Amino acid sequence: MLGNALEGVTVIDFTQIAAGPVSTMLLADMGARVIKVEPPNGEMGRGLGPGWIGDDSALFHGFNRNKQGVSIDLKTDAGAEVAHRLIAGADIVVESMRPGVMARLGLGPAELCTKHPALIYCSISAYGQEGPYAQHAGVDGILQADAGLMSLIGTPGSEPCKVQAPVVDVMTGYIAALGIVSKLAQRARDGRGGHLDVNLFNAALALQQSSLTSYLADAQLPVRAGSAAPYAAPNQAFRTADGWIMVAAYMPDRWRRLCEILKLDAMIDDPRFATSPQRVAHRAEMVERLTAVFVTRTTDAWIDTLQQADILCARVATYDDVVAHPQAAANRMIVQAEHPVHGTIRMPGFPISSSSAHARTVRPAPRCGEHTSAVLREFGYGEAEIRAMREAAVIHGVEA
Repeated sequence: MLGNALEGVTVIDFTQIAAGPVSTMLLADMGARVIKVEPPNGEMGRGLGPGWIGDDSALFHGFNRNKQGVSIDLKTDAGAEVAHRLIAGADIVVESMRPGVMARLGLGPAELCTKHPALIYCSISAYGQEGPYAQHAGVDGILQADAGLMSLIGTPGSEPCKVQAPVVDVMTGYIAALGIVSKLAQRARDGRGGHLDVNLFNAALALQQSSLTSYLADAQLPVRAGSAAPYAAPNQAFRTADGWIMVAAYMPDRWRRLCEILKLDAMIDDPRFATSPQRVAHRAEMVERLTAVFVTRTTDAWIDTLQQADILCARVATYDDVVAHPQAAANRMIVQAEHPVHGTIRMPGFPISSSSAHARTVRPAPRCGEHTSAVLREFGYGEAEIRAMREAAVIHGVEA
C-alpha cells in the first residue's frame, strides 16, 4: 500500500457492489479517509454470494477494507441533511447510482459542485451520465456482452463466455481512482474541483485496446481462440502429462530454441511456421505437433527445461497455486485484516509497490453503520441529536 499518500483527504462514499467500492478502496489504501454511506439494511454488495464471511459476502469484504461505515436513510429530510454536513467537510464524493438518483435526493453533482467549488464529485454508472443509454442499468456481465468483450472469450464454436472475475467492474474502479487522483493534482494548482463521469462501458472498451484497435484497422472480426493470442503464435496453453503449461515463444530466437528443445527442428524453417504470422495462419497444425511432445512430460519438468532456455512459460495455476505462490508473498498481495466478529479475513492486497510506502494495518470492511455515531460526533452532532435520529430511524448502525 502507498500508506499516507492521500493522508488528510476525506471521501464520502455512496457506492455499492463492485466498481464504486473498488475505487474508494484504492483511495483508502492510499491513505484517504473513506466514509462509506449505506442504506439502513446495507448496500446490495453485502448479499452477493456464494462466498460468505458471516452474513456478508466475501466480495463485500474484499472491496471495502480500510473504510468507516455509516448507515443513513437518505430518503428522509434529516438523512439528506446529515449527508450534506458530511460532504461539507469532505474533499471527494463518489457515487454509483443510476444517473439522476443523487440529484433527486438533493445530492447531485450540479448542486454540490456549485455549493462546494473545491469538491471533486465522481459518478460511476453503467453507460455514462449522458447519451441514449444513460438510463440503462448494467452490471459487469451485461457490459462484457454489450461492449464486445464476451465475443472474444471461449474456444472456436463455443457458446458465449464471460471472464468469471468481474474485470469490467474492477477496471472501472481503477479508472475512477486514477481520475480522482488526477483531479486532486489539478485542484492543488487551481483550487477547483469538478464532476467526473466514469462508466463501465468505457472501461470495457478500454480493456480491449489491442483487439478493438485491430478491428478498427482491418474490420476483421476476432475469432475465439481459447488460450491463444490472436496476434502471435505460439502464445497459448498446451496440455502436459499432468496439467497445462502456458508458453509464449513467438519471438524468432525463442521459437528456434523451443523447436530444438522439442526436437522439432524441421519446423524452424518450414514456410508454414517460419514466422509468427505464418504460425498464426497454421495454428491448428502447429498446436498438434507441439502438443504431441508436451504431453510426454509433466508441467514442472517442462517449466524447468524451458526457463533454463529463457522461454516464457508458466503453469496454468489454480487459486490453490496462486495463494501459495512465493511471488504473491514477496509482493504482499495476500493481506489480512482482523475482524471483530469473524476473526482473520484474507484478501488480495494493493497492487502498487513503492520504495517510500509506509506499512499500514489493513482494517476490515465495516459492519453496516459501525461508525455512524462516532463519525456524526466528529461532524458536530451532539448525543441528543444522534439519539433522536436513531429513534426516528434516520440513522442506523450495529453500535449502541
